[in-house]
Amino acid sequence: MVSPIIRHCDKAPQTGPVPPLVAGTDVDSRALHALASWLDAEVGEVAPAEGLYLRFDSAGLALCAAGRAPVEVRAEFLRGATGARLAQRGRRREAITRACGLRAGAGTPVVDATAGLGRDAFMLAAHGARVTLLERSAVVYALLVDGLRRARHNGGAAIVERMTAIHADALDWLSTRAGAGAPPTIYLDPMYSGTRRAAAGKAMALLQTLLGPAPDDAELLGAARAVAGERVVVKRHRRAPALAGMPADYTLAGRSTRFDVYRASGGRLG
Repeated sequence: MVSPIIRHCDKAPQTGPVPPLVAGTDVDSRALHALASWLDAEVGEVAPAEGLYLRFDSAGLALCAAGRAPVEVRAEFLRGATGARLAQRGRRREAITRACGLRAGAGTPVVDATAGLGRDAFMLAAHGARVTLLERSAVVYALLVDGLRRARHNGGAAIVERMTAIHADALDWLSTRAGAGAPPTIYLDPMYSGTRRAAAGKAMALLQTLLGPAPDDAELLGAARAVAGERVVVKRHRRAPALAGMPADYTLAGRSTRFDVYRASGGRLG
């Protein structure tokens, strides 16, 4: 049985067409109805022959691409790449925690303004941060919340309790926070269209097909710097240009990615 997956519903405008929703035979009908109603999605029992669709069954919610080589994307936190990162927690300090200024036991507030499937936000929460996740796409938000639900019920409750997912456009949400209650750190991971590993590339291509053009990078970075109390951290592919062509104050680089850290407008970095 699958419980309803929708919570923290600041319902923002749709950012594009919603793919059809295919229901598994083992799905909770109330959960299915709640999801379909919230997404305003057409429900069927058979996957389409081509194009994107959502599959909802006892394993959770997945975004799928039909065709000769089917691809699916879901929010996974305790398995796969994120699970492997979680297993290394305590053995090494990740660059993302250093870039975001996390301190042991401090419960540092972080706003992930481009949450997507929430993998980096989950790792920040696993290291003690209290993370607010903003996601503008209703479909991606539903995938995110479903992943958090499954993680909460499968041993990750302590981490998930430090995460609050909100369906909102980041620019709109940030505009309401200017000058009051600013989070010390705002984290950005804008969609990057360059070369990625094969598996990650397929997942990213699927999300790009769903989401279409990304918001204006310069406007997003400017809004984040205006609101953040201390810093804005931008995740980039190691060889990608700086976001919106704006050089960072400093950078922490890994083998395939780097974190560009920008001083907040009028803020200080500790």
